[in-house]
Amino acid sequence: METRISFLFLGFFLAVSFATAAPGVLRPRNFAENLIRSLNLLPGISDVEDETYSRGPRLVEKRVKLEISGEPGRGVSVEQLGHYAGYYRLEHTHAARLFYFFFESRGGSSDPVVLWLTGGPGCSSELALFYENGPFTITDNLTLAWNDFGWDKASNLLYVDQPTGTGFSYSTDIRDLRFGEKGVSNDMYDFLQAFFKEHPSYSRNDFYITGESYAGHYIPAVAERVHRGNKENEGLHINLKGFAIGNGLTNPAIQYNAYTDYALEMDLINKGQHDTINKLIPACELAIKLCGSSGVVGCLASFFVCNSVFSSILAVSGDINYYDIRKKCKGSLCYDFSNMEKFLDQKPVREALGVGNRKFVSCNPIVYEAMITDWMKNLEVGIPSLIEDGIEVLIYAGEYDLICNWLGNFRWVNAMEWSGQKMFVDSPMAPFIVGGKEAGLVKSYGPLSFLKVHDAGHMVPMDQPLAALEMLKRWTLGNLSRDVDAPLSAYL
Repeated sequence: METRISFLFLGFFLAVSFATAAPGVLRPRNFAENLIRSLNLLPGISDVEDETYSRGPRLVEKRVKLEISGEPGRGVSVEQLGHYAGYYRLEHTHAARLFYFFFESRGGSSDPVVLWLTGGPGCSSELALFYENGPFTITDNLTLAWNDFGWDKASNLLYVDQPTGTGFSYSTDIRDLRFGEKGVSNDMYDFLQAFFKEHPSYSRNDFYITGESYAGHYIPAVAERVHRGNKENEGLHINLKGFAIGNGLTNPAIQYNAYTDYALEMDLINKGQHDTINKLIPACELAIKLCGSSGVVGCLASFFVCNSVFSSILAVSGDINYYDIRKKCKGSLCYDFSNMEKFLDQKPVREALGVGNRKFVSCNPIVYEAMITDWMKNLEVGIPSLIEDGIEVLIYAGEYDLICNWLGNFRWVNAMEWSGQKMFVDSPMAPFIVGGKEAGLVKSYGPLSFLKVHDAGHMVPMDQPLAALEMLKRWTLGNLSRDVDAPLSAYL
């Protein structure tokens, strides 16, 4: 009891400290609104077109035409591609509007609809669109070029900036800021309802939810919300078939416990450092338990206590890129994404997208801070019931990512309790062959699959674009574990 009281006191102290350090979230409303408006959550009315402020569940959509460089006559033209961008005014919020891109499949309209959610929390899905698996990449002269391995080659691809305040998404009311997965998943359910009503020709297509990093929290919650809406006939039936999480944070208790073992295995720390840092883990485990029972204070405390494990590894290992330990960290995100921000800041691009003068933020710190109390919650708990209902689940991870490493993900997937757990655990890891080479190791049983991707860090589609596209194609066709390799020329 004394330990518990002391720990709760520590949590209270941390919460008070955080309130001082993060005024945009916890200080008085007027100050917070000024700060948040400067960070894009609450833009001025004059920043956007009047039509985006209309009430009701409808999309404000524009068919986007952007110039693309490349070989003339190669493939379809950008006008024929069929891509859209716009806002949806969320019906059950005060004034929130989510921004999205939608790209019709280059393979055919009957291909599945694949939703992509970037993590952060608070990072824009445009990061994935332009640097990972979208139809285009941004060149150094700020023009668009075709991505030979874009996921639109196998799916109708939907990117959404969420939660509210992320990327181009915004609200005029501070009450639309989200602090947990209930609000996030309800907003996404409303968005998807409106999207499929606006695009009824896609409502019968198979639907998959994908993403990476903190989307390991978002995706299970959104999948559960969609599945529940279907079962209870709340609205339009969404043909949910499965979800895939790449290098995600899903079960923090297991994943934080794996940090030191992964760091030791990859020679980031030595055995003595491993044992010393491991002494922090019992406090982390206790903090996570308190997060599940004591509310905001306990969850704030668990965030700071548990991240001392991660920061201790970084203190020893130096300026490594914790998203890809083979590289050095450069910039606030450890990568240079400045071309995307420059591209999206161009007047013709803004006019094409209909975003007015709104400032684009790659990763919004206000959204990040708001979700801190959600960070240490276990989102794995809802996955078994989805698996039992036949929802396909793929967990994949690049082998060189530290922050959401493959080892922690592999452990929670194996530890997850469901009717096929023993058979899954006993299933062997098999080579995942792409282009005649081993691109990873995969294991599957029933609806559950795990894939460890070779030569990749946190962002698998960026590091191994061909393997990522082949993963998506095989998984949505139900043959991820089968030897169905195609030559590289088939993708070019």
